[in-house]
Amino acid sequence: MSSAYEAVYARSLKEPERFWADAAEALHWDRRWDRVFDDSRKPYYRWFVGGTLNTCYNALDLHIERGRGKQPALIYDSPVTGTVRAYTYRELRDEVAQFAGALRNLGVEKGDRVLIYMPMVPEAAIAMLACARLGAVHSVVFGGFAPKETASRIDDARPKLILSASCGIEVNRVIPYKPLLDQAIELARHKPDRCVILQRPQQKAPLIRGRDLDWQDVQAGAAPVDCVPVAATDPLYILYTSGTTGIPKGVVRDNGGHAVASHWSMENIYGIGAGEIMWTASDIGWQVGHSYIVYAPLLKGATSLLYEGKPIGTPDAGAFWRVISQHRVNVFFTAPTAFRAIKKEDPRGEHIGRYDLSRFRALFLAGERSDPDTLQWAQTRLGVPVIDHYWQTETGWPVLANCVGLGLLPIKPGSPAKPMPGWDLHILDENGHESPRGQIGNIVARLPMPPGALTTLWNNDSGFEKSYLSHYPGYYLAGDAGYQDEDGYFYVMSRIDDIINVAGHRLSTGGMEEVLAGHPDVAECAVVGVADEVKGAIPVGFVVTKAGVTRGAADIVPELVERVRQTIGPVAAFKTAVVIKRLPKTRSGKILRGTMKKIADGTEFAVPATIDDPAILDEIAEALKTIGYPKNR
Repeated sequence: MSSAYEAVYARSLKEPERFWADAAEALHWDRRWDRVFDDSRKPYYRWFVGGTLNTCYNALDLHIERGRGKQPALIYDSPVTGTVRAYTYRELRDEVAQFAGALRNLGVEKGDRVLIYMPMVPEAAIAMLACARLGAVHSVVFGGFAPKETASRIDDARPKLILSASCGIEVNRVIPYKPLLDQAIELARHKPDRCVILQRPQQKAPLIRGRDLDWQDVQAGAAPVDCVPVAATDPLYILYTSGTTGIPKGVVRDNGGHAVASHWSMENIYGIGAGEIMWTASDIGWQVGHSYIVYAPLLKGATSLLYEGKPIGTPDAGAFWRVISQHRVNVFFTAPTAFRAIKKEDPRGEHIGRYDLSRFRALFLAGERSDPDTLQWAQTRLGVPVIDHYWQTETGWPVLANCVGLGLLPIKPGSPAKPMPGWDLHILDENGHESPRGQIGNIVARLPMPPGALTTLWNNDSGFEKSYLSHYPGYYLAGDAGYQDEDGYFYVMSRIDDIINVAGHRLSTGGMEEVLAGHPDVAECAVVGVADEVKGAIPVGFVVTKAGVTRGAADIVPELVERVRQTIGPVAAFKTAVVIKRLPKTRSGKILRGTMKKIADGTEFAVPATIDDPAILDEIAEALKTIGYPKNR
């Protein structure tokens, strides 16, 4: 099958207004737009100005009217509680409409903010959609987030109401949410009117009289409500991403552009049509969960799977294959770090052969750089295309991808392929000049960005401009470094901060990680640049070996050093690595390279609020001592 990608992409840049107007026709508009695109207040570009719609109506009610009321909309699979439950479009719409009525009874109206602090349960998605139904603005904070970080988000969003649950459930433990939420509210200057708490049977939470309400009690007496039309340019949600200043950045997503881009992406990028099944193994606290667990699949009329479990340990490294087989998943999307965990536990992929994956046709990876070794491992064992793609909280949907729905381009391991419609990408050097093909520079997008991208930061226009638009006027700065090859494929190598200067040479730690990951004993790895008096910075590797590997660092590290020397060259100055049991990660799977660097440098650091297990940092510090770091202690 030939690809229609090049023609589609060219049209999106040549005729952007016509391109996105055509895409918008698939949605229901209460009032059509006056202008597809408005650039009267640069750099605050707006899409579908004058149009009104409701995202929840397009995600639920519209499909019922089109005869999909009995089709599954959401499947909840929770190995940690032993629960599987499916909601048809009609059942989900009715639950959402009733809960929206409950929110209205508590005073929530169009434009009010509602903070959602919940685990991966259906009620979390219902809460998001209920807010959208009313035109209220939801802000999901990752369940179990540290009180101080949650408090900062409460103060920034100033929610009228907080929705939460008594607890979250990990593989072998119950995490009480209510004490964390109570501490956050105590720390926050802004106090919500009410908190509504979902009492889970695994642990009930005491309620504070006069403030806290039981979820079931609140919903029980509520009458369902209809959808409230909102302006296409009105905010749908705020999603916070950590800021370098310690102040959270509230990414604002609008209703119109978000719905259009999300709907377009489902069929064209992921190859998912109405009635098909997409599983995104992420969390609603992250952008991936917003876009491809809740909104995009439902906007398309597909079935979405919400999973409360892990890639390993629930119960084993075959967990993903069980879910794909049991629910007949067509397309699966997860983070590379999940596959590295599976590969570490089951390096030969023996669990895969135990399940029927005949309906499974594509795997998408994003969230961390997909090293070629992991991608090829998955592709060989699964026998389906494995597609690396790249996007951010700020962009809301993919910036770089290989489009299943348009016909796949040749897959190049290590590259998330080419730009998506409307994303006019460039690689610029520090002086703003276009970098030659093959040379690393800063990834930028020429303004305006397409529909679905952030419109600003919540109550922080100056922060929006400073963080993303000031470095290269006329461009959005992605914050990532990479290059473009002669075929037009982009390679995202690392965050800009992870490009290290070794004796005057700008080198990518991502490139070194790619070399280390190719070693047959390595399950996953990270490389950070550590301060050096002579060279400015030198790379230090952190390596986790596959299950069953008995050789130690004395055998493996010299081989890694030689691999980097042979592949990148002596200029990399890669001479040091440690073998550790695990890497420190956020709960979304991102490796905490910045924290590792600070430990190696001996500089002060705060334990990141998103870390999955703080004890790992002590293990990192002990491992570094064995090779003489930090030097300045």
